[in-house]
Amino acid sequence: MDTYNEDNHGPAPSPFPTWEEYCAETTAQFCWDAQPPIKGSWEKIPSLAANALFAAFFSLSFIAFIVTYFRSRKQGTFFTVMMCLGLFCEIIGYVGRAMSATNPWDDMGFMVQIVCLTIGPAFLAAGIYTCLAKVVSVYGEECSRLPASWYTRIFIPCDVVSLVLQAAGGGIAAASDDIKLLDMGNSIMIAGLSFQVFILVVFVAVSGEFLLRVRSRRKTYGPDAGFEQAEPAKSIRQGFMFKGIIIALAVSTVAIFWRSCFRVAELSEGWNGPLMAREDLFIGFESVMIFVAVAVLNVFNPCMVFGVMMSSKWRKEGGFRKSESTANTSSDEELNVLRQPGQGRGTPGYGNQRYYQSQGAYGNQNQSTRYGV
Repeated sequence: MDTYNEDNHGPAPSPFPTWEEYCAETTAQFCWDAQPPIKGSWEKIPSLAANALFAAFFSLSFIAFIVTYFRSRKQGTFFTVMMCLGLFCEIIGYVGRAMSATNPWDDMGFMVQIVCLTIGPAFLAAGIYTCLAKVVSVYGEECSRLPASWYTRIFIPCDVVSLVLQAAGGGIAAASDDIKLLDMGNSIMIAGLSFQVFILVVFVAVSGEFLLRVRSRRKTYGPDAGFEQAEPAKSIRQGFMFKGIIIALAVSTVAIFWRSCFRVAELSEGWNGPLMAREDLFIGFESVMIFVAVAVLNVFNPCMVFGVMMSSKWRKEGGFRKSESTANTSSDEELNVLRQPGQGRGTPGYGNQRYYQSQGAYGNQNQSTRYGV
């Protein structure tokens, strides 16, 4: 039997029980012209051009990460996998939105973009968290309150919790027709996104405090003497790419943080809230922010910056080791030599490993000690 929908367009053509199902199946011209509009899942029909463009952008970024990974001789597997998983979610999500632009009454595109665009940035954040440990290793753990490996041990599990909450909430919301289950899924997604925002705030605070300690140590001991003297850390630290990646990581973190705050505000108003109908804000605060986050890391890719330090083999072998040719970051007691009269920057050997050895500051250089990373 024919039924009437709430828009009072009369009964839907048989055998379709509703106009929405009729339009999802046929996309007839009437469906586009009907007044009032025949509503599907969307408050506002997505732009085909904008979403196809971002799907293409993220595809190029995905390819760039893969190419860089192989160019770096497969260094940084975990980082690359996380970035590619995040970008894969972004690509599928924007393909879903582009599908909805041509058929906004079919729920498939809507469900795909809910899940994929919600969880994608969580993978990207995990890749960023691993980079802080490398930055700490390059400067030296004396600059940090925590060993380098603890940063990943703390932030990655927290990111997994955030990811699970967002994925579970998105899945429930996408698959449910019941308003109660839809609201429950929405609440779980908000909890996951809010937890991600909290993690990012802590990450920014920890990173900022670390950089302040680096700045203080540089003022005290000079531009390089107070930091890790072993290779490849010293060479990495003196390169242009390392300075660039510090800025890139900051920009990427802020971009993901801004996006997460926007999504919390958007979902807090419900699926029929005013922000859900503002694709311009979605493009500006979601699409552009995530594109910026990945683009800067395409340019300053950690696999190229940190090289062998990104490999699991390097970590398993103990990272930096003290020896006659490579020594770890000087302790504060050893560096105090530089602050004594006559040992300023104009003195030959200032900040040089051989200078410390001539002072007997390192003692027995034949001992081999692992530098925990």
